[in-house]
Amino acid sequence: MVANDHTPAYNDEDRAHMARALSLAGQALYTTSPNPRVGCVIVRDGTVVGEGWHVRPGEAHAEVAALEQARGNAAGATVYVTLEPCNHFGRTPPCVNALIDAKVAHVIAASHDPNPIARDGAERLRAAGIAVEFGLMDAEARELNIGFFARHVRGRPWVRLKLAASLDGRTALENGQSQWITHAEARRDGHHFRARSCVVLTGIGTVRDDNPQLTVRDVATTRQPLRVLVDSRFEVALDANILAGGHVLVAGATDHAAKIRALQSIGAEVLVMPNAHGKVELSELLDELGRRGWNEIHIEAGNKLNGSLLREGLIDELVVYLAPSVIGDAGQGMFNLPTLRSLGERVRLTIRDVRMIGPDVRVIARVVR
Repeated sequence: MVANDHTPAYNDEDRAHMARALSLAGQALYTTSPNPRVGCVIVRDGTVVGEGWHVRPGEAHAEVAALEQARGNAAGATVYVTLEPCNHFGRTPPCVNALIDAKVAHVIAASHDPNPIARDGAERLRAAGIAVEFGLMDAEARELNIGFFARHVRGRPWVRLKLAASLDGRTALENGQSQWITHAEARRDGHHFRARSCVVLTGIGTVRDDNPQLTVRDVATTRQPLRVLVDSRFEVALDANILAGGHVLVAGATDHAAKIRALQSIGAEVLVMPNAHGKVELSELLDELGRRGWNEIHIEAGNKLNGSLLREGLIDELVVYLAPSVIGDAGQGMFNLPTLRSLGERVRLTIRDVRMIGPDVRVIARVVR
């Protein structure tokens, strides 16, 4: 155990219980948005008496689910939870109330809650005589909720860009044809990133060339992310696949009243947010999505929009699938960027993971700030 936030002294048993809590939280990877993914394990006299995780908004939080499983056997227990217990009324009552009522003795939380309205849970627990410590597997807990932390700490969601390319970095032929450069396994893997995201975003060029649905199909999920189309001049055809079924936002840059009314008539939401160049102000769009409570933005777009997002410093992470093929210089590249004058101007990345997905290679990299 630890005496306070600053003197960690965890043992293997503590780490095993927190690892289990993180594993439980991960079971709701695709369902909790926009709430954080949280898991909880309750241990009394060396025995696990309760486990739980937050499955979806409006349902029991992880601590309450674990207490329900403990069935009154939590008095004097140690609670391992991946995020600071909440201290506010939302769709459910505060978790600190349930923990206090259960008379638990200790709470070990991996991370402090960055949400201002949910903080101070630790103070309430300590005031009730419950020992509270933080920091055990904090990095892993933050990683699981990377978008939730990004939105509350910096005010903008975590932005992940997915790319599928040949080994020489070409995402499409010169005529725009791109289906399919990578194999079925990579496409299926990409749906996992769609499924965990709150928003799937693309540009009008991709819609014209590929007419994608941008829905989650290869992963079992109880919800579909919001689909966002960046379309400065509202050029999208009303029968485009992305507009089918509603739950779509179209961001434009011109006050084209007739087209806006037509889009709204088929269930699309429309935002007009121009920049000085007559394009969509991308930073404002991402900020707006953050204000609406969305944590992770998944982008599947063409090289023009990709280049704009990267150039403006709006991309956090790249998920790149490289197929064992070569297309050549006539193909389209990943990013439309201005010519650099020196290597010092290049975008620097940190490679986080490299693995085979079927015949293709998947590289996950993060932009160095």
